[in-house]
Amino acid sequence: MPTYEYECGACGHSFEALQSMTDAKLTKCPKCSKLKLQRLIGSGSGMIFKGTGFYETDYKRNSSSSANEKPAAKPSSGCGCASGGGHSCKA
Repeated sequence: MPTYEYECGACGHSFEALQSMTDAKLTKCPKCSKLKLQRLIGSGSGMIFKGTGFYETDYKRNSSSSANEKPAAKPSSGCGCASGGGHSCKA
């Protein structure tokens, strides 16, 4: 569940509330009880991976191995013509 920041327009009280994304916005200030509460736009937080099994190198590409790979050679038809394989050349 995300944490939302709220600030009262009447008394200036600010606080954070842990709410579900489907919950309605809070409107009543817990300090002054006025209906001047506004939800602030926060920066959010990055993804946090906890536990075993998440490593820094899991999704990195190894640039040295991809540079050493040679492109696959195209199979030749053996005839030497420029039209490629799959034809009826009498070479």
